[in-house]
Amino acid sequence: MDDPLADPLLRSSTTRRRGGLIRRSLRWLGRAILLFVAITVVLAAIYRIVPPLLTPLMVIRLFEGNWISKDWVPYEEISPNLVRAVIAAEDAGFCSHWGFDFTAIQKALRHNEKSRRLRGGSTISNQTAKNTFLWPGDTTVTRYARKAVEPYFTILIEGMWGKKRILEVYLNVVEWAPGVYGAEAAAQHHFHKSAAELSRREAALLAAALPNPRKYNAGKPGAYVSRRAGQIQAQMNDVADPTDDPCVR
Repeated sequence: MDDPLADPLLRSSTTRRRGGLIRRSLRWLGRAILLFVAITVVLAAIYRIVPPLLTPLMVIRLFEGNWISKDWVPYEEISPNLVRAVIAAEDAGFCSHWGFDFTAIQKALRHNEKSRRLRGGSTISNQTAKNTFLWPGDTTVTRYARKAVEPYFTILIEGMWGKKRILEVYLNVVEWAPGVYGAEAAAQHHFHKSAAELSRREAALLAAALPNPRKYNAGKPGAYVSRRAGQIQAQMNDVADPTDDPCVR
């Protein structure tokens, strides 16, 4: 039986159909990318001025049964102690990088080769992008999918927001306890005071619990959180006064 693809006309027709399918797929992909970029740029522009109402993590936690406790406060109503503590604990080079600290990443990789207590190399900008726009990665697929787009959002907010706004958003949307988001809600939850009144020790305790707020309790610290808070308090002395703007001297 003759092979139908042996006919040059049939081969040409099949090739054209495949080429047309590829071109249409590429056009749709291009349109999807352009739509994604347009939506995210508009959303980032809005969040440059307007507080984010909800984040993907808040929605997920809500469906898990955790009610949302949050109260947005401007940067000026957050204690400089907390700003200092978070920079000292999470990203000492916050004011000198453009969203990525490659030295910290290398140190984290070397540390993780030797220790069972894993250390991340994420900057505050990375974490703000993740907490504001993206979802938590509980599976390998979702984790890698998030990591693939996280640099894009990091560059976006570094370019559009500036350091002060990045910190303001981060301190207002990050989870500090199950269902507790933002510095004001955290200060009220753990210490029954406003975010503006946090002491150096209280700020250091919050920063110590920040990497895993569902495990560590800043208000009732265990041995690890207490010890880590002491280290953060010492490191806070190396962070310049962030009262007006954390990165403008």
